[in-house]
Amino acid sequence: MPPGVAAGVAFVLGALLILAGGYLRRGVPVWVLLVPLAITCSAVLLRQRAPLWSLALGVVAVTIDGLVGPSLATVLVFTDNLYAAALYGPARLARWLLGITTVLAVVAGAVAAFVAADWRLLAVMGIQAGLVLVTPVTTAWVLREQRDRAAAERARAEQVAHLAELDRQAAIAAERTRMARELHDMIANHFSAIAIQSTAALSRKDLDRETVRKVMESVRENSVKGMAEMRDMIGLLREANGGREGDGPELEATRPRLADAESLVERTRRAGMEVELRVDGEVREVPASVDLAGYRILQEGLTNALKHGEAPVVVSLAYEPREVLLMVENRVGRRGARLPGSGAGLIGMRERASLVGGFFEAGRSGGGWRIAAAFPTSLTPDTQSLDARPRSGE
Repeated sequence: MPPGVAAGVAFVLGALLILAGGYLRRGVPVWVLLVPLAITCSAVLLRQRAPLWSLALGVVAVTIDGLVGPSLATVLVFTDNLYAAALYGPARLARWLLGITTVLAVVAGAVAAFVAADWRLLAVMGIQAGLVLVTPVTTAWVLREQRDRAAAERARAEQVAHLAELDRQAAIAAERTRMARELHDMIANHFSAIAIQSTAALSRKDLDRETVRKVMESVRENSVKGMAEMRDMIGLLREANGGREGDGPELEATRPRLADAESLVERTRRAGMEVELRVDGEVREVPASVDLAGYRILQEGLTNALKHGEAPVVVSLAYEPREVLLMVENRVGRRGARLPGSGAGLIGMRERASLVGGFFEAGRSGGGWRIAAAFPTSLTPDTQSLDARPRSGE
């Protein structure tokens, strides 16, 4: 409710309460009691913008009301002045108000008992004063603590989300850097072969025409492959992290290929995991970037199965006319309480698949865990919209 409306409603209801006789009669006109009521209601207008001024006006009004009345309406509105000051004012003021109102409640009970010479009034007046003074301050204090705690939890959640986003970006940058180094290594092999062959052809004067032709054909083949892979690298890493080198392990000397899936599976078997490899279709050459992406996703999937999963592990590799489908499935037991792919590995696998225009998903499948990926066999602009989702029956 807006403060203006709240102040108006409080004044109208308070005036009705006074007219109904809700005050201590001391021979003053009724309209005089409306003056301190109006002051406390005007303090309601400042309860959020200036809680200290609201409290000051309330204290002045309730003091005047105590001299001419007092009236129940003014006392009730004053409790809101106390509540607003404790809730919206400085934290130190809230602590001071809690102590001051507690002391005033005890003093009010003691004075009433002394004046009436009846010590039973100590409890009666003390409780009444506590309801008017201590209760609103205590309520505001509790709400203030809950509000501050909620704000702290919200800030902590935002910080955790920010750190998670930084981790995700770092994982993507590291994965792209690794891909760039791998592709660079393969391209360097092609151009090294070109340099060696061309140097040999230039240094030998006794070569016949047919030998020179074979050397030049080999040079041309290596140059064409190298330029094609260079174009792939530029396309894949156009949004990379500025070419900074990562701190990962040394790269393999040979090109990682999907055709070498059997070696990865055999390595996992030697580590003590039962793995079944299923290959459908004719194994064929695919673009270097697709080979890299598929090989690394398979490697990460087998590593996660070894760390977190249980046997058996089933690896399916299907060569279709326009795409290559890869799937790794394993059971999840006690070691799989934290599922594979729940950290940077999942981010890296998804990044590799998306950069070649492919598709990747990971999640629970029945009582186990499954990662599935699809890669186009021809890197054209159309592959950016490829919707190659591996089918569950494969």
